Amino acid sequence: MENINSTKQAFIAGEVALVGAGPGDPDLLTMQAYRFIKQAEVVIYDRLVSAAIMALLPRDCQQIYVGKKQADHRVPQEGINQLLVDNALLGKKVVRLKGGDPFVFGRGSEEAQFLLSNGVACHIVPGMTAASACTSYAGIPLTHRKVARSCTFITGNVQDNGALDLPWQALNDKEQTIVFYMGIKSLPIITAQLIQAGRDVNTPAALIRKGTHQDQQVVKGTLANLTALVALHNIKPPSLIVIGDVVGIFQSKQLTNLGYLSPEIPA
Repeated sequence: MENINSTKQAFIAGEVALVGAGPGDPDLLTMQAYRFIKQAEVVIYDRLVSAAIMALLPRDCQQIYVGKKQADHRVPQEGINQLLVDNALLGKKVVRLKGGDPFVFGRGSEEAQFLLSNGVACHIVPGMTAASACTSYAGIPLTHRKVARSCTFITGNVQDNGALDLPWQALNDKEQTIVFYMGIKSLPIITAQLIQAGRDVNTPAALIRKGTHQDQQVVKGTLANLTALVALHNIKPPSLIVIGDVVGIFQSKQLTNLGYLSPEIPA
């Protein structure tokens, strides 16, 4: 059994906190994330951290933007790693603020490895990952009894050679919900491969753009017409792709506000 100190670890100068900011709505921040954000002396943040969450930082906190837009990283990952170490070694309380959860497609584990190898301690502060929070705000459960008994999170980023190498046959399960992060550009490949693997073309599917934000956009369709819906509704990143029968559990008209389902369906 590992010997773990279960008391709350203080955030001290010279340390880094890898903080998950969630998908955008500040109400979804954990109390722990809020506590670390309010102590930040230097914050190194990504594009997907909302303005509402940035507004919670202390007034005198130094803010360093590192981008991380798909296929357009303003500061390469190696540079971000070094920024974290350099600022920690200056004796600062450094917050690495990431959209979603730092350990879910967030490279948080890579940054933690680099920090530790350079003698810097780090705090891991979980955040609500987009697949959970955005689907909930869109009225889509990830699992539902007798409909979906499993859920898989997948990155839709293609490899350098343009291929998307995934276990497609393993994704051919009617009772499995699939959520693709960063998959809008590779959506034609995703739908074609899933259909080829045997997934029903009429499987309900949804696109969620800017989930949990006030301008959240939810478009529902099927596996067959999902690519056409991207063009029709001008869906752009950041967006999630949700595939599975859970998409049809609630009627679109029942979602009358973010994360609010109403029995009174508007006429």
